[in-house]
Amino acid sequence: MRIGELAERTGASTRSLRYYEQHGLLSARRGSNGYREYSLEDVRLVSEIRALLTVGFTLEDARPFVDCLRAGHATGAACAESVAVYRRKLAEIDEEIRVLLDRRAEVAGQLTAACPGCFAKEKRDQADD
Repeated sequence: MRIGELAERTGASTRSLRYYEQHGLLSARRGSNGYREYSLEDVRLVSEIRALLTVGFTLEDARPFVDCLRAGHATGAACAESVAVYRRKLAEIDEEIRVLLDRRAEVAGQLTAACPGCFAKEKRDQADD
């Protein structure tokens, strides 16, 4: 299939597909006419990449998942390298949550200092919603 059909089947833009190819996550064969040609396996690869990008993984994070699929596994998460990426990403997310909670506490403290009683009113108003 050509790049336009792969884009249509996966919901990716042709520009994204070329970008994945540029980064070595997708490889197109060239037809006698010079057009890029893709297989049904490439639909799986692009779908995996897009699913990972949607939840915050980078293209480099996606590489072990793509390699796992290329190795013949049913899912991109079936390999130890992919599991390691999941674990690392969860640790990053946990750290982001900790930072946000600390930041929230700091802002709440500043609001309380600037306007005694306002923070308690904010919490009551949120509970009413």
